[in-house]
Amino acid sequence: MRSVLHITTGLADGGAEGVLYRLCLHDRASHHHVISLGGPGKYGPLLDGAGIAVTCLAMPRGRLTAKGLWRLWRIVRRERPDVVQTWMYHANLVGGIVAYAAGQRNICWGIRQSSLRWGGISARTRLVDRASARLSRQVPRKIVCCAEKALAAHAESCYDRQRMVVVANGYDLSAFRPDPAAGAALRDRLGLTPAEPVIGFVARFHPFKDHATLLEAIAALRQSGLAPACLLVGAGMDEGNAELADSIRTLGLAGQVRLLGPRSDVAAVMNALDVHVMSSVSEGFPNVLAEAMACGTPCVATDVGDAAHIVGNTGLIVPARDPAALASAIRQMLAERGSAAWPDRQERARRRIVENFSMERMIAGYRRVWSPEGNRGEGADGKPDGRAARRPAAS
Repeated sequence: MRSVLHITTGLADGGAEGVLYRLCLHDRASHHHVISLGGPGKYGPLLDGAGIAVTCLAMPRGRLTAKGLWRLWRIVRRERPDVVQTWMYHANLVGGIVAYAAGQRNICWGIRQSSLRWGGISARTRLVDRASARLSRQVPRKIVCCAEKALAAHAESCYDRQRMVVVANGYDLSAFRPDPAAGAALRDRLGLTPAEPVIGFVARFHPFKDHATLLEAIAALRQSGLAPACLLVGAGMDEGNAELADSIRTLGLAGQVRLLGPRSDVAAVMNALDVHVMSSVSEGFPNVLAEAMACGTPCVATDVGDAAHIVGNTGLIVPARDPAALASAIRQMLAERGSAAWPDRQERARRRIVENFSMERMIAGYRRVWSPEGNRGEGADGKPDGRAARRPAAS
């Protein structure tokens, strides 16, 4: 059994952390040990409950400690894993260097962001990114990108392209599936009728998610006579968020926009929506689009990360930070709702995820990356894949 030591910046409620959790949970052919540079967050207890070893180094956010680095070095030396897989910029740099210093050579970095050009990135993260680019020709054997745009952007930023490979996220399609009963029940609890148009965005409150543009688009729709209910779900999406609540009141959207906070029934939320709307200005591989589509919910999304690749011809893609374009796309999708073409669009959305982003494909992709000899030129399903062939792993 292959032993995999994961080193991640943290285990909070985020997209990368969710992928790490799903990978460890479903890849039972490998032995996984997850190390968080920080605390246990949301996923630490979930991993532990699933029987997956978790170690938290408890280093303060943005600061390294000698004790934490020493513990990390000792764990790598003691366990001598078959592969060290790091997740996100800080863990790539810190975990990669410590693992390399401990004698590990099968190190795989994980890049989850499509670009660092947008202004919401901290100066510290930019410095970490630049240092990682310089070390990318020595420390990692391979660099796993979650999206094609992430690979292209980081290759342009002087990361070693020859070591980079794309492994798309995978999803539990038994958990995320069309479930009209669950969607109807949630609507009923929220006082929403089956005939009422409902849109929503599942995302934590963060500048990258650009909820301001979404709210402006909803306000524009309202002025034109279309007022769909909007469900906002995620960390920070509650009445305690004074900034968000004030924006909703200022735009006259109180009662129309519902702040539901973080929820454990995301699949039910996706089934309750007619259209999932993503307004982000930066993403890598946005999980929420695939989760919505797996439930048969079409999407409107901004053209960031691999959103256009995920959505394909099943939804609509618009420029980021363009409320008018976002409003127009929402209007177009809701106008189709209830027509003879709508069930076909819903079915195509589900089918695109089933055929391209299954859990099995993701696990196969990581296993291939972790094998020192690799399987060059093969896709996640073991069949020839031109993309992989164009980017062979460095020896």
